[in-house]
Amino acid sequence: MKQDTKVVTAGRHPELFHGAVNPPVYHASTILFETMAEFESRKPGPGTMFYGRHGTPTTFALEEAIAILEGGAAQCTLYPSGLASCTAVLLAFLEAQSHLLVADCVYGPTRRFCDRVLTRFGVEVTYFDPAIGGAIETMFKANTKAVFLESPGSLTFEIQDVPEIAAVARRHGAVTILDNTWATPLFFKSLEKGVDVSVQAATKYIVGHSDAMLGVATSNADAAETMRRGALEIGFCAGPDDVYLAQRGLRTMAVRMRRHQETATELATWLARRPEVSRVLYPALPGDPGHALWRRDFTGASGLFGVILKPASTPAVAAMLDGLELFGMGASWGGFESLITPTHPERSRSATLWRPEGPSLRIHAGLEDVDDLKKDLDAGFTRLRTAA
Repeated sequence: MKQDTKVVTAGRHPELFHGAVNPPVYHASTILFETMAEFESRKPGPGTMFYGRHGTPTTFALEEAIAILEGGAAQCTLYPSGLASCTAVLLAFLEAQSHLLVADCVYGPTRRFCDRVLTRFGVEVTYFDPAIGGAIETMFKANTKAVFLESPGSLTFEIQDVPEIAAVARRHGAVTILDNTWATPLFFKSLEKGVDVSVQAATKYIVGHSDAMLGVATSNADAAETMRRGALEIGFCAGPDDVYLAQRGLRTMAVRMRRHQETATELATWLARRPEVSRVLYPALPGDPGHALWRRDFTGASGLFGVILKPASTPAVAAMLDGLELFGMGASWGGFESLITPTHPERSRSATLWRPEGPSLRIHAGLEDVDDLKKDLDAGFTRLRTAA
């Protein structure tokens, strides 16, 4: 069965729900048992009704679908947000006095969790150059328990050599965790590349409509029990209505992702030729530093990329962004609408220096007509030049 078909069919069992195409929404906390013997012999686990927090047919359907898309992974677990999936997985595999290696380009809230929470509980956190590749071996210690990757990197879009880093981690008995939100399992098969746990902010491309918060983590067989137990012991669970919206969004994700990629590639190429732009950060472009790794490991690119402008004043950038009509300014991405935000990755790097030539922007290419998006940006550049 090909991937587009899996996106449409995975996790659906109409025969269990009177022929309904979509799994229904179960609002449930208490699950009743007929007898004392049945209650006392209960064995909670994936796919088993026990208590609402452990899952219902609504959550089981989405977990099954994501696991199939990840390549038949052993276990998928849902969380109330993308950040929750990152933090819960880290807590599941780390303990006091253990050591964690983290790519210097990870999502800001994940980094803050490492710096402000994990360290408070005795975890040593070390950041590394995203381009380190196999040389990461020199950074492992006897107590290194996990490596956390995000490829491409948040805001700066560096591609990491995930297979090489994962192979090194495995030799040292450490788990590899990857934030795969940018590519999704449609464009990057994390577990096939050696990753133990693949996390995603399903808020983004899986939901796809900017109207629900959800995280997912999918693991291989070795990590499955630790990952699921960690979520249950912390008390994380996803709300049924958000899960339903994710199920609905999932069915069109393959079609949307292709359109996001098409628009982003055209926009990124157009922007790279603009006189106001110093460089574009998008691994799918041939001139990008991570392009070779992207071509080797990925089957597509999402709609999210970065732009470094040539030197410009803050008022000039504000004039450009404030007047845009089609690009909204707000956190998150992955929905149908285009977004643009100023970014400041140089404020959070510690293992490497990030020195942009001018102001940095992050763009999410939505599903609008690309020519209309170009016109909106072109008018914005006119305002930038005038204000300068």
